Amino acid sequence: MADELELDLVEISPNADPPVCRIIDLQKFLYQQKRKQKEMKANSVKVIVKEIRFGPQTDDHDYQFKLKHAEKFLSEGSKVKAFVFFKGRSILFKEQGEILLLRLANDLEDLGKVEQLPKLEGKRMTITLTPKVAPKKK
Repeated sequence: MADELELDLVEISPNADPPVCRIIDLQKFLYQQKRKQKEMKANSVKVIVKEIRFGPQTDDHDYQFKLKHAEKFLSEGSKVKAFVFFKGRSILFKEQGEILLLRLANDLEDLGKVEQLPKLEGKRMTITLTPKVAPKKK
């Protein structure tokens, strides 16, 4: 029957009794499968992580400037990874770095939620924020 229709005979379930086969155009079927996968990949959400760097003694004006950037990133739908980088003996000011990151999380609580609390990793103390609402598609 498959030869008469000039199509392919494809075995669907070889373990069934009797085996299940289907008459289809295999090339067309594979093409459609590939197209569906490509479309699903295009529609998937890509997570973008933006970083913001602070020092332990970041001034208020610099903090406000970086806070505006973080607000913009969260409103675009990107994750924000803020970190305080300790150079040399500034590691003595761990508490100031933690206070700074918690202040940032508190100021951004209406736009994003804290995914990871401040955590010291070597010379960096990091905090991760994710957006609360999905970004608006253009």
